[in-house]
Amino acid sequence: MKDEIIESLSKQLNISKNRIIKTLELLESGATIPFIARYRKEVTENLNEEEIKAISDEYKRGLALLERKESVINLIDEKGLLTDELKSSILNASKLSEVEDLYRPFKEKKKTKASEAIKMGLEPLAKKIMSFPTKGSLENLASGYNMEVSLALENAGYIISEWISDNAYYRKWIRNYIYNNAIIKTKVKKDNNDTEKTYEMYYDFKENFKYLKHYRCLAINRAEKEKIITVSLEYDEDKIIDYLKSKIIKNNDSFVVPVVENAIKDSLKRLILPSIERELRNEKTEKSEEKAIKTFQKNLENLLLTRPIKGSVVLGFDPAYRTGCKLAVIDEQGNLLEVKVIYPNEPKNDVIGSTKTLRELIDKYNIKLIAIGNGTASRESEAFVAEAIKGLDVKYSLVSEAGASIYSASKLAIEEFPDLTVEKRSAISIGRRIQDPLSELVKIDAKSIGVGEYQYDVNQKNLSEALDFSVMKIVNQVGVNINTASRSILKYISGMNKKAIDAIMEYKNKNNFKSRDSLLKVKGITDKIYEQAVGFLRIPNSLNPLDNTGIHPDNYKDAKIILDYLHLDEKDIQTDEFKKIIEESNPLEVSKDTGINIYLVTDILKELKNPGLDPRDELEAPILKSDILHIEDLTLGMELEGTVRNVTSFGAFIDIGLKNDALIHISKLSKDFIKDPGEVLSVGEIIKCYVDKIDLEKKQVSLSLIKE
Repeated sequence: MKDEIIESLSKQLNISKNRIIKTLELLESGATIPFIARYRKEVTENLNEEEIKAISDEYKRGLALLERKESVINLIDEKGLLTDELKSSILNASKLSEVEDLYRPFKEKKKTKASEAIKMGLEPLAKKIMSFPTKGSLENLASGYNMEVSLALENAGYIISEWISDNAYYRKWIRNYIYNNAIIKTKVKKDNNDTEKTYEMYYDFKENFKYLKHYRCLAINRAEKEKIITVSLEYDEDKIIDYLKSKIIKNNDSFVVPVVENAIKDSLKRLILPSIERELRNEKTEKSEEKAIKTFQKNLENLLLTRPIKGSVVLGFDPAYRTGCKLAVIDEQGNLLEVKVIYPNEPKNDVIGSTKTLRELIDKYNIKLIAIGNGTASRESEAFVAEAIKGLDVKYSLVSEAGASIYSASKLAIEEFPDLTVEKRSAISIGRRIQDPLSELVKIDAKSIGVGEYQYDVNQKNLSEALDFSVMKIVNQVGVNINTASRSILKYISGMNKKAIDAIMEYKNKNNFKSRDSLLKVKGITDKIYEQAVGFLRIPNSLNPLDNTGIHPDNYKDAKIILDYLHLDEKDIQTDEFKKIIEESNPLEVSKDTGINIYLVTDILKELKNPGLDPRDELEAPILKSDILHIEDLTLGMELEGTVRNVTSFGAFIDIGLKNDALIHISKLSKDFIKDPGEVLSVGEIIKCYVDKIDLEKKQVSLSLIKE
């Protein structure tokens, strides 16, 4: 049966069975997804992280479905009711709902109208009715059961209703019919408490259920949960009744037909339709959640890949009103140099004193960059900073402070800065976020970073697992300097566990890692952990220049063969001549002549060309500003530069320097049809855009990517 799961996976994912089998073997051996994606390309034929995870997840789902099938078969067999046809139907079912439908007639049921009717001894009557006799009458048929004929027929009807409901094939047809034909309708409740009209568009809404957008599904679910609206599925029940009649009624001339018709209607109303509608809405919700989670994942990955601004002393600026703005000066390595508090905003409005303090810090530490948090009082603080730095060679940038308060109150932050208040730690985090966004953001629960949609309406366990995978993927793609890496970032490195991280941090208290080999001397680093992790760990000052690359030590011999083939010496790795020869090398020729796998050759050449390259350095740098923009400065059609803060299913939110982010609706992203804004924009991207609408009263701006 496992072979059948792999066969199904191959068709579903469009990946050959051989690649799936080899990938599963690697996973079962304890290899991590980042390790397989980066260092076993020759085995998987270059599957990426998402493809490997899909294989892993879908295989587990397949095994769980198989386990349930086997359990159901055993349960039915124990009752002595298993037939070859039923067993085959169960084994061929592709969905859990199909398996449960097939098992439904054999389940031990709680007290039902049908079970009570059976206790009354009415099952024989129900069977007689379903034989569709043509001779006799209902009175004669239903007499002799120690009760009135009408009562006997009514209760026998309940048994028939349950038989109909328990038929897996009927349920499958009805489920498909409703899914393909139903209209989902919502109506506002009279006693709702939607004072801000958040859900106004769903006060009287209808759409084909099959084509309901995932974000609308989640919004409808939330509004229903908050008792703002009622939700219903509407479809032609008569067509379902006609279908069941055509399948169930064997003889239209029989005098029992009205009884069976009533049983059909009762079965639909009481047993079938409520459960199928519930199942369909649950399935739609699950798929909607998957889409929302994927959107969050994509946004998070792009945010984590934001280009760091390296080699600068940064002033982290945490804005506030009454409690004052906290300033934290951070050196090039992210170490705290000094903390100050100023009060340029209400209620003190000490602009002169605050300007003096700010300029003194700039002069003392030669600060060229200020990172301003984008929370409460950020725009007032931005206006103050823009005025205070006039005439100075200093730039500033607005930085998302989502989750900064959570980090600041965390055990990790307290251990790092035990003598500082939460707000001052927040200023440090804001400053570090522009120096190295990845290293700072991994300290925060990804759910708190604020680049998702409907994130509180989805399965939180699934969301956490998906976001953890995204963080792990990006951390390993970027790699980390083991000598400067924090616990927070090491926990995402392939193969690492708490014991290994504790051992590494303890080792770093006394020593610096001088080579990758020295990692093997650390107690708690097993051969397996070393194999899985070492390729993602960098040692910039190692005597072996390959230790600062993404080349795995297992492949150092291959790198040496390639270098010898190209008549190069690794000691010259940073020279222009070395890079030129590497760049001009043809990977196919190198692979053919050395016998080394083409995927490995390609990766080794890439690493030799740019040892220690941070992939984020190839991305656009954040927008740095020296003056503030006001909504009154804008005109229709005006060209602006902005930073994408969030991408949703209906558009993207852009920071153009105003108090509120501006929206580019999906319809304004391209002249062509766009299904998903993520096809066009990504979080952190710097874009050129145009002012489309200005609402001075609401202080809202709409943008467009299309130049009119």
